[in-house]
Amino acid sequence: MSTHKSVETIRLQGIPVSQGIIIGKTRLVDRSRIQINYLYLNGSKESRAEVRRFKDALKSTKKQILTIKNGMSEQIKEHSFILDTHLMIIDDKMISETTVKTIRNELINAEWALKKSVDEIRQAFEKIDYEYIRDRMNDVEAVTERILLNLVGKEHESLANIDERVIVVAHDLSPTDTSELNTDKVMGFITNAGGRTSHTAIMAKAFKLPAVVGLESVTSQVQDGTLLIVDGYNGNVIINPDDDEIIRYQEKQLYHEKYESSILKDSHLPSETTDNYRVTIKANIEFLEEIDAAKELVTEGIGLYRTEFLYLRQKRIPSEDELFEDYREVVEQISPSPVTIRTLDIGRDKFPSEMLEPGETNPALGLKSIRFCLENPEIFRSQLRAILRASAFGRVRLMFPMISGLQELIDSKKVLHEVMEELDSRNIAYDKNIAVGIMIEIPSAAAIADILAKHVDFFSIGTNDLIQYSLAIDRTNEHVAHIYRPYHPGIIRMINFVAKSANEAGINVSLCGEMAGDPMCVPILLGTGIDELSINTEGIPLIKSVIRSLSRKEAMEDLEELLTLPTSKDIRRFLEKRIEGVMPKIIENGLQENIS
Repeated sequence: MSTHKSVETIRLQGIPVSQGIIIGKTRLVDRSRIQINYLYLNGSKESRAEVRRFKDALKSTKKQILTIKNGMSEQIKEHSFILDTHLMIIDDKMISETTVKTIRNELINAEWALKKSVDEIRQAFEKIDYEYIRDRMNDVEAVTERILLNLVGKEHESLANIDERVIVVAHDLSPTDTSELNTDKVMGFITNAGGRTSHTAIMAKAFKLPAVVGLESVTSQVQDGTLLIVDGYNGNVIINPDDDEIIRYQEKQLYHEKYESSILKDSHLPSETTDNYRVTIKANIEFLEEIDAAKELVTEGIGLYRTEFLYLRQKRIPSEDELFEDYREVVEQISPSPVTIRTLDIGRDKFPSEMLEPGETNPALGLKSIRFCLENPEIFRSQLRAILRASAFGRVRLMFPMISGLQELIDSKKVLHEVMEELDSRNIAYDKNIAVGIMIEIPSAAAIADILAKHVDFFSIGTNDLIQYSLAIDRTNEHVAHIYRPYHPGIIRMINFVAKSANEAGINVSLCGEMAGDPMCVPILLGTGIDELSINTEGIPLIKSVIRSLSRKEAMEDLEELLTLPTSKDIRRFLEKRIEGVMPKIIENGLQENIS
């Protein structure tokens, strides 16, 4: 029986970004915005002094970040590029030059001029449909906060000084904050802000610290010393849990630790069902620095190398040689396994140097991805040349994203063949038989998969966008994210048709996105005949373990019944019963349950 508590138990749902369960007391970190005032300057003499003060603050900020970068532990040294991004933000003309101009032209103080510059950047970011770019605004805010602290002469509170076992709670944590964490004391963290692709999320995974972000108002609901349970599997946070909940989560925590040890021990085993159906498991990566982690988990290659970061980490479009060097390094490091390189999957409004161009009314349905590339052939050709040149150094597959119909595919392959002819004329080596595929992530492409399959070497089903476009749901919108359902009958039928079309055409079909890493979806995917999964690296051992516990024959029989079920809820319940006994309770309980 639980003891009576005078404090209220509060349950919150956030975004899980680093797995694990922790139970402990909070350390509330004040990262509230600095209050600044508007001051009018008296003439050019005062404005010159204000510009000097601003530039001094920029220098101090850069020095602090360099110091933190140079002091990073070996555990996260490979992620030092994140702090390089912060250094580039300091130098970006939208921060430095724009603020200086505002001080001079409007005769206002540096703090207020900086605020105006950042407000303009924020407005531009809010128009962007690409989650990775939206999360970069967190980096801009973090750098701005440090500049403001230097302007007002206030010291930045370092988290390196935490000397007791706590769960850090903050509005947001910057990568500089997380890189300083004393991981012997900090058990994990939760924040109001943040997203799945934020740099803070990347750092949490690197440290293997359980973390939940996007809780919106958790800082106003706890105090120093408040007891918390944080579930990094499903994003649940329980404030002031009762004794029964504490015991239940302690058992769950222990069960998981044993299970994780078991699946890691067996992660080198093939991902083969009990009746010998083999599923290839590959990793999704975004940065070169992620390759080592993928190789450690015995991945069979890179199923999705997102190429956008090279275009976003600097203030200009990278050259062909820069792209080539990056792609070659990935190919050589993962060799002899293959690498699937996706061509540019962003639009014109995503480039930092062009961030303030007029936005589109609906960028999600606008000039992005393959459409952007076909409208900007020189950018497209440069990337294709770089990918083809890298194919001379290992096994490369080239993939076009966001194909909506056959004509777009024909147009894209026409450009590719022209680039091949150009390289031939210059006697530049490349794989003349390079595999060319497409992402199936638009409903129109899924509907004509049987037609498209005759023109490519492979399909990769991008479930994140396929679900968003099919259900008309923005999964990052807190008002509708709860009805973002991978178990929707329409989604399962589309995946089944795409897989069937690929199998009949004799081409490879893979699946990437969050469905690939969801153990509940494995029976569906096995039943459809998906022969390859591309997963974020941390999810690989678990999915391999589930595959080894299931029968392909039974999965195919299950699929026939699943296709007759009318609702997401019915399908979810069926899968929960089917997977019972395969998944340990700790993982079962960690799955999302908010299905209506």
